[in-house]
This record gives sequence, C-alpha cells and structure tokens, in this order.
Amino acid sequence: MKRLTLVRHAKSSWKDPSLDDFDRPLNQRGERDAPVMGRRLKARGARPSLILTSPAKRAKRTARLIAEAIGYPVEFLQREADLYLADPVTILAVVAREAESFNDVFVCGHNPGMTDLANQLSGVRIDNVPTCGIVALEADIENWADLDQADCKLDFFDYPKRSTDSE
Repeated sequence: MKRLTLVRHAKSSWKDPSLDDFDRPLNQRGERDAPVMGRRLKARGARPSLILTSPAKRAKRTARLIAEAIGYPVEFLQREADLYLADPVTILAVVAREAESFNDVFVCGHNPGMTDLANQLSGVRIDNVPTCGIVALEADIENWADLDQADCKLDFFDYPKRSTDSE
C-alpha cells in the first residue's frame, strides 16, 4: 500500500511586482495557514517517509512549515526542480523515481497540477484544491511507477477554510 499526499502551497504574496513568480514568498495568511494544516495532519497521524517540494520559495516555505508542525526533519525535505508548476504527468514522473521503501510521500506544489492530479487519481471531482489544500490518496501498489494506473482511494481532502470541530 502506498499513500500520496498532495499539498498545494499556501497563499503567496503579490506585494512586490518586481519579483519573479518563482521567488514570491508566502503572505501573512500563508504563514498562518501552513502550520494550521500541519497540525491537522499531525492530528490525523501523518508520518510521511518523504516530503518532496517544488523549489519555488512559496512551496519550500509551505513544506517547511508543515514538516515542522508534524515533526518531520526539515533537513530531509527534498527539492525537485521538475515540480515547479508541474502538470500531472510530470508530478507522477517525479514520484515514480522515488524508492519503493518510501510508502508515504508528500508532494508540495502548484495548481493546476495538484487539482488535476487529485482528480485524475481519485476519480472524485474536486473543482479546486485551494491554497494550502491537502488531498491524501491511497493506492494498493508496490511500485510508485504504477501509480498512474492505480485505483486510488481518496482518504481525505482538507483546506484552511474548512471548519473543524478541533479548532
């Protein structure tokens, strides 16, 4: 059994129009939402064996804040250049390169790739994975390379503005 958790980066800042898209930081809401979502993941018992992230500043920061909240060693965060603005085919290719010993992989990236891949794998219609939204999928496979053909089950879909009883 493999578990793939798709994390869309938290809300980014457009305050400085001179910055390249790649270099945009999180805004205040993003800095607040990522730890909240990390605590929700921790409450669900999240224990990723690997966290992959787009190298974009906003994605790396989101991955770091979530990793800190769940107790994942931030020095093990793995930046993957191919995840920057990646489409589903590219995301799947990045995941397929990972060792089979990693059974629970988080991918922190960008829309529309996160939403498109969540829909493709789950067969569930999610109109939009909002900023800092999380989609967790389970697949009865042994090899990550088989994920694109797997019958994935949607475990959960969560996002910052979804109300919870615990907060």
